[in-house]
Amino acid sequence: MGLLEELKTKILTADGAMGTLLYSNGIEYCNEELNLERPEIIERIHREYIQAGADIIQTNTYGGNALKLARYGLEHQVKEINRAAIQIAKRAAAPGGQYVFGTIGGIRGIRKSDASLQEIIAMVNQQAGYLLGDDPDALLLETYYDFEELAATVSYLKKLTDTPIIAQVSMHEPGILQNGMSLNDALQQLEALGADIVGVNCRLGPHHSIQALEEVVLPSKAFLSAYPNASLLDVEDGRVVYEPEADYFGRTALLLREEGVRLIGGCCGTTPKHIEAVKKRIGNLAPVTQKEVVAKKPIVIREAEALEVKPLHEKAKTERTIIVELDTPRHLDISKFIEGSKALDKMGVDAVTMADNSLASPRISNMAMGSILKHQENIRPLAHITCRDRNLIGLQSHLMGLDALGIHDILAVTGDPTKVGDFPGATSVYDVSSMELIQLIKKLNEGISFSGKPLRKKANFSVAAAFNPNVRVLDRAVKRLEKKIESGADYFISQPVYTKEKIIEIHEETKHLETPIFIGVMPLTSIRSAEFLHNEVPGIKLSEDALERMRACGEDKDRATAEGIQIAKELIDTAAELFHGIYLITPFFRYDMSVELIRYIRQLDSQKESESSYVQASY
Repeated sequence: MGLLEELKTKILTADGAMGTLLYSNGIEYCNEELNLERPEIIERIHREYIQAGADIIQTNTYGGNALKLARYGLEHQVKEINRAAIQIAKRAAAPGGQYVFGTIGGIRGIRKSDASLQEIIAMVNQQAGYLLGDDPDALLLETYYDFEELAATVSYLKKLTDTPIIAQVSMHEPGILQNGMSLNDALQQLEALGADIVGVNCRLGPHHSIQALEEVVLPSKAFLSAYPNASLLDVEDGRVVYEPEADYFGRTALLLREEGVRLIGGCCGTTPKHIEAVKKRIGNLAPVTQKEVVAKKPIVIREAEALEVKPLHEKAKTERTIIVELDTPRHLDISKFIEGSKALDKMGVDAVTMADNSLASPRISNMAMGSILKHQENIRPLAHITCRDRNLIGLQSHLMGLDALGIHDILAVTGDPTKVGDFPGATSVYDVSSMELIQLIKKLNEGISFSGKPLRKKANFSVAAAFNPNVRVLDRAVKRLEKKIESGADYFISQPVYTKEKIIEIHEETKHLETPIFIGVMPLTSIRSAEFLHNEVPGIKLSEDALERMRACGEDKDRATAEGIQIAKELIDTAAELFHGIYLITPFFRYDMSVELIRYIRQLDSQKESESSYVQASY
């Protein structure tokens, strides 16, 4: 009798964690390499699970793909590692006739950039090919957070083999996948794609796994599986630990049965004792063939509040729009910052934009200063957010705080590396790239958290992305813009540009894009600052003409300021003719220079409007 035939009338018990037992014995390297280096350890663990009553064991190949093995320099040993793993498992199972599953683990987490679908399928093809060479009883796809990846893998494998496929998703939140899809919908789709067994594993303990499965209807053709963690994880003395209550785990198996689960195993934190407890409780109980699914009341996601003013990206499509960067202080005296912001606002600037610890040096939080500007001074703030300083938890918390404060204009950037700043030994986080951050922010605009959980209200962020045109081949930079647009960028803010020719080139290369671009202009204050910007600040390059003009000013500060403003005005002449959006970067807190440039832009627009009116009157 085969696996699927037996599941028609029985509940089968699978094994538990492999990594947990290896970890508890001080093995913290590459688990899969042990298939070659210490096969007796892997075989012993298989036999311990079989002695505990497991009807099924799985190969030690969760991370047996080329991408994960590359972390240890083992990407060229995919064949040897996977073939050895299934032979070890078969050898352990032979005396008792237990089923052997060939395990393939998910690759993507939240970051889709970890691997493209094409790369994933290539790795699945390679790993599955070696596993299938030794005729496993099924292929187990486990710990898939990205539903797109799992669906593509199931579809591919169904074309490759007739071997049964078990497809298991992992959830951050009970009943909801990372993409916001309900667990019930996900399992139904996997069944429709041809998966023979569908279910859940990892991340959640028994309580939350059962809670999630309460909303799942019994599949019409497939069977349900569940491999919960032993509990929620904890950390003791720097080591990950789980609650060891094996009897509790066994009792919860009865509740899993009531939800229609026919294949019960364990994931992180489970041991042979947990599996023995499951086997003891389940015994020869027949599977449930009918269940009542009580649909939970859906969480209503309210629409975002209406914005008080037109989004910057909407205005910049048709009207002159000026934003000015003013760095928040590196000290605790905010008086000059407020003074400068008021001066800019008086000139009619559309928003004051604040970097997020630029050059990796700590400044007063732009969230705090943005709140003061908005609520105390009625000035519109635009806050930058880097991927450098916050992990995913911090990023979502920060964004939720911005929404609560009514700060809706943000710029998502990667962030300068910490080694250029005040604390070169500080850790750079970079959980996500700037493109992925944009995608996650857009999820918040749908009322969905990074983990897929409903947030009860939609955010209303207008998201800018950075654009560095100071590159040798502008076409490549434009292609990156196109990818950012696909990720959800509403508009672009460029690094400062220092030649008219570059501005014209930007216009020619981007005129096919409907997404507005704010051209960056930063006035120079001295030859020393010009040399610093040109030679030391990432993403900024000056023209030789601009450098020569500043050199000619020598140490005359007034002359240098006047020349820096004149260079900026010449650049604005071209930028204002070709783009609606102008982004002024205030140099070294010289907001008086930004004020003069705003005045100049307004005069240009007024002059152009007068000329247009004169022409119309002449007709």
